[in-house]
Amino acid sequence: MFVLGIDPGLSRCGYGVIEQIRGSGAQRTRNEAVALGVVRTDPAEPQAVRLAAHMAELQNLLGEFQPSVVAVERVFFQVNVRTAIGVAQVAGLAMALAAAAGIEVVEYTPTQIKQAISGWGGADKDQMKRMVGELLALPGPPEPADAADAAAVALCHLSQASWQLAAASPRAGLRA
Repeated sequence: MFVLGIDPGLSRCGYGVIEQIRGSGAQRTRNEAVALGVVRTDPAEPQAVRLAAHMAELQNLLGEFQPSVVAVERVFFQVNVRTAIGVAQVAGLAMALAAAAGIEVVEYTPTQIKQAISGWGGADKDQMKRMVGELLALPGPPEPADAADAAAVALCHLSQASWQLAAASPRAGLRA
């Protein structure tokens, strides 16, 4: 299963493509980073041009990796209203493109992501980057921060999906 995690932003939109590789027998299921990066746009450009650049890059990512799910960090709160609008526009664009391609779309709040990755909803950026690096068996914390955040969104979804699968699966060997 491929999950495309998105950390939306108009100037910097992080993306992380994570593959969940299911183990068989004694082998454990593991998550592997397939692609981590950031789509950047020039703040001097008109907003429509910047959104068009995000659209083209997101379409390329969807076409290249064909994810099963697109997980997006939910715009929860921004002090700067102008920043919040750009973030929301890019998030909406990512969700619409994925839905139009027939791909499942899920959203997670920053607190949900932090809890799933670090076990604590108040984790800071450095803690999150270190945990993402460890969970993906990377040689160090991923850079830049926007890519690490996007990988965390994808890992959050994989964690949630694993719990849901475990809850739905009948327990072998258990009798009433």
